[in-house]
Amino acid sequence: MADLFGVPPESTNLTDGADVQLLDTTLRDGEQAPGISLTPEEKAEIAAALDRADVSTIEAGSACTGEGERRTIRRVTDLGLDARITSFARGVRNDIDLAMDCGVDGVNLVVPASDRHVETKIDTTRDEVVRDAVELVEYATDHGLWVEVIGEDGSRADLDFLERLMEAVLDAGADRVCFADTVGHAGPERCVEAVSRLAELGPVSAHTHDDLGLGVTNALASVAAGADLVHATVNGLGERAGNVALEEVAIALDHAYDVETLDTTRLYELGQTVARTTGVQTAPNKAVTGDNAFTHESGIHTDGTLKDEAMYEPYPPEKVGRERRIVLGKHTGRAGARAALQEHGLDVSDDDLTEVVERVKAIADRGKRVTDADLLAIAEEVTGRDRERRVELLDLTAASGGGTPTASVRLEVDGEERVASGTGSGPVDAAVTAMREALGAAADATLESYHVDAITGGTDAVVTVEVEMTRGDHSVAVAASDADITSASVQAMVDAVDRLLTVHGEERPAPADD
Repeated sequence: MADLFGVPPESTNLTDGADVQLLDTTLRDGEQAPGISLTPEEKAEIAAALDRADVSTIEAGSACTGEGERRTIRRVTDLGLDARITSFARGVRNDIDLAMDCGVDGVNLVVPASDRHVETKIDTTRDEVVRDAVELVEYATDHGLWVEVIGEDGSRADLDFLERLMEAVLDAGADRVCFADTVGHAGPERCVEAVSRLAELGPVSAHTHDDLGLGVTNALASVAAGADLVHATVNGLGERAGNVALEEVAIALDHAYDVETLDTTRLYELGQTVARTTGVQTAPNKAVTGDNAFTHESGIHTDGTLKDEAMYEPYPPEKVGRERRIVLGKHTGRAGARAALQEHGLDVSDDDLTEVVERVKAIADRGKRVTDADLLAIAEEVTGRDRERRVELLDLTAASGGGTPTASVRLEVDGEERVASGTGSGPVDAAVTAMREALGAAADATLESYHVDAITGGTDAVVTVEVEMTRGDHSVAVAASDADITSASVQAMVDAVDRLLTVHGEERPAPADD
């Protein structure tokens, strides 16, 4: 498994312990995706998460964009991270000055490489590009900066010119050069051809995009051809189809070739941080960070996974900081249903299990997702077990539209009526704050996920809110529907907390009134 794409023998042999690092450009190329604009605090939070994951280089932004962008870059450089912090810079001296003013360690200096960029975009000549690039590299290195020169649109460049340009900047003192498949145009064979020639000159990076769905493939092909630094973005954010996803390159190199680039156990946390701060959620079937990456519903797969965790997974979820989930649906079998019930402390007879599975399938066949609360309600009905609610929503009022959104809730907690109010960024946030206040210590449950779906159309649409909450080692998914999103949200969370406080087979501590 050493050689990729049949590249020549002189290529990198990954079984020899190749040293490959990652450059994250989420804060620059990722932020260029339409609709994304990160605050200084959000950039700092992402940069800190990247540093905890041991990413070697973080491109914090493009200093030439404006004073607002420079403030965000300074916010990152002020963190004192272990990672090298860089700024993107165009082929003009002022961009380098602006980058230095932000306190970065280096610059990613982009110069035109293809004739389309040299002649049509910049209106210059190949000779002038080489001359200017050399002067800029000498200027940057004279000021103590680490310098990487990116040949923009390199995958569509004449390779003889690209080689001449990169040799000149390396001779001028650049620390490395970068092969850029700027528009996701290349296949792996083109990447191997270009990178292998550049690797003969000096250290080379690879910058790939996913327009053809070849982002990871081209990154691996480039590594095999000699690249030792891969540019990537968390969750594959970026213009058009996005950049190659950092987490996918990292796990592919680790799992398939035993090449460690970072702390993989931080990848899920990293993906969640970027999804939350950018507002761009990942597809459920996305590798590494998607909701379904380690979720099993199929009866055959669930049964096999329960017998051998590696049966239907390429690597354990803990490797990327995740946990395995078994969900219920039309494909649920007896083993999966029994395992799900046991997670909530419920054991049922074989006959009762048969009835539970039939009812779960009947719900799923109607197109409804079966939550943990649905399963437990079915099991309690089938087995005739009574369950006494400990927390119940009695009343909810919320106001918004003028001034600060406010809400008040009235709960019954272990037979005691409690009333509390709260404010928030919106009515749902205010109501949840009030609910937590009323619950007191019982509110030590953590909201892991929150999804809203409109199940009817029009302005009076009924919405379904599904939440997943954890308390200690237990988690539960609950859904609630209502024409009022605030009511549905609070009802779902109250039901989830009630379920978490009544885990079968466990002593039930009374929620303290604080």
